[in-house]
Amino acid sequence: MEEKKPLKRAKDLQLLSHDHYHGLKLCWKIKTGLSKKIAPERIKTYADWFYKNHLIPHFELEEKLLFPILDPENELIKRAIAEHRSLERLFKASSDLEKNLLLIESGLNAHIRFEERELFTEIQKVASADQLSKINAAHSEEVFVENENDVFWS
Repeated sequence: MEEKKPLKRAKDLQLLSHDHYHGLKLCWKIKTGLSKKIAPERIKTYADWFYKNHLIPHFELEEKLLFPILDPENELIKRAIAEHRSLERLFKASSDLEKNLLLIESGLNAHIRFEERELFTEIQKVASADQLSKINAAHSEEVFVENENDVFWS
């Protein structure tokens, strides 16, 4: 059995990886809420807050500063952008809440793992120190503040 080594993330990309950690926590919260039979409307309210306050700015930063490091025709970039658009559509959907929440959970989880394992690894191979420092400088260092209005997952 092959042992997986932890990924070595470039220092200037670590804040984006921290965003991914919070995205994975969102996936866990959705899964937990649904398994506890929490009303999908409650879970969706939290997911919408997370999307507006965390995912939109994260996607924008990636697309403006990170993705242009690789060629726009690069298959990894095409896939990342397509997944962003798919996730945006799921978050904006207002019908079939439970189904969409399940799709958000699985889609966001897979997207984050793809970016961490494949896309970020490729980008940090070719990015200049200047490009990486611009990404780090543009990322807000604000501490993640949880929305505790309805802690349905606890």
